[in-house]
Amino acid sequence: MSSRGISVGLGNTLQYHVRSHVGRRRSNNQDAAVAVPAKSSTAFKKHGWLFIIADGMGAHAGGEEASRIAVTRIPEIYSDLKPESSPPLALSLSLSQANKEIHSKGENDPGYKGMGTTCSAMVVLPQGVILGHVGDSRIYRIRENKIEQLSRDHSLAWEVAAASGQNELKEGANLPSVPKNIITRSMGPHDDLDPDLEGPFPIEPNDLFVLCSDGLSGTVRDEEIAIFASELSLKDATAALVGLALVRGAPDNTTMILVKAGPQEVTQYSKRETPWPLEDDGGNRANHRRPWIFLGMAAISFFLGMASFSASKSFVKDEFLQRIFFAASIIMAGLSLGSVFGSFFSFTLIKPRRKIKMITPGRGTFLGRSPYRHYDSTPSEKLFNSLIRSLHHAQAELAENNLTEESQKLTESIQNAKHAVQSGNFSLATQAVFNGIRTFSDTFNATRFKKPDPNGSA
Repeated sequence: MSSRGISVGLGNTLQYHVRSHVGRRRSNNQDAAVAVPAKSSTAFKKHGWLFIIADGMGAHAGGEEASRIAVTRIPEIYSDLKPESSPPLALSLSLSQANKEIHSKGENDPGYKGMGTTCSAMVVLPQGVILGHVGDSRIYRIRENKIEQLSRDHSLAWEVAAASGQNELKEGANLPSVPKNIITRSMGPHDDLDPDLEGPFPIEPNDLFVLCSDGLSGTVRDEEIAIFASELSLKDATAALVGLALVRGAPDNTTMILVKAGPQEVTQYSKRETPWPLEDDGGNRANHRRPWIFLGMAAISFFLGMASFSASKSFVKDEFLQRIFFAASIIMAGLSLGSVFGSFFSFTLIKPRRKIKMITPGRGTFLGRSPYRHYDSTPSEKLFNSLIRSLHHAQAELAENNLTEESQKLTESIQNAKHAVQSGNFSLATQAVFNGIRTFSDTFNATRFKKPDPNGSA
């Protein structure tokens, strides 16, 4: 199990934790994740914090390479595009460019033929949270006792649900007869990409955001994600959730990033928020400014030329200096005349301005249709009984592998969890369940005992 610790960027109070595990049935980890902190308040305003999770697909090392390219190149491209002018446009272009690179490598290298990856990216800015997304990895927001899925699964199950008229917001896209692991959109298979953009979502104090691969969302319920994320520290919460996936069989790589907003990330819009263009105008905006720049240069040159001419005639008595000022006035006159001609030709070459889509933060308009699903995550006896049943399966598995001491330790955690639930102390119950999960996951990581039952232990 790999883990990277909490990091607080200079100039703000955001915290995060990243954790990844290969799972119990895979030989290599094709998931990848990256967090790019804003190292100053200026960087926070211009670039924001960037978080990315990618779940690779492809034979041999293909999926691993595709996800690596995604988490490596997207931050580099995003930064190069100077995102302060339009973070959503920079994020979209970054995903599209990285997609082209993944596709090109897959086409040109037989060893990577057909490789691809999901990608879920989140930018935390003073104006709120922006998402860029493709595939079935997910991004959630947890606020108080509610968890919301902010990204839409690009999967066959969700497409069938939408076609059948299901209300995804309430019912989800849970069709048992439809395979849930078939995705309809990803990075790599095609040269072009159509990523989803969502947001900006205003941030409130203590908002939690979860980015995860389907190794987590496929084994752990949304409400369970919210319970552990809300009750435990970031490091313990990621250990509990990835550990719970292990308890339940972990058939896939499991990766998550847990992000917590602090008081300095709370969204406060100004009265004059700058609109964000959502399309690249191909430099057309600069072309429209160029004639006016030439006119400005002509005016300044004319003024300086007149001043130099006046100085040569009236104020300067030295003959040599008079000649210098007179020459300067002639040069300025030529520059002014040249600027006028430059402005004229720029006006004649200018193309009609194409109207591009814009969005202004704080004006009540948002990209996408998020949230797509939401659940009440208030702790309940029913929810904890499900977690305790999973611990019973884990305890039986330890006993089957003759791990008596660990099995007894897990039994104690189960009893503590039951007593806490009966007394209505769900915070204590969460800690007891976590202790049991930690016993199992630590034991598994140390001994790598036999693979679980194919049906899992949900």
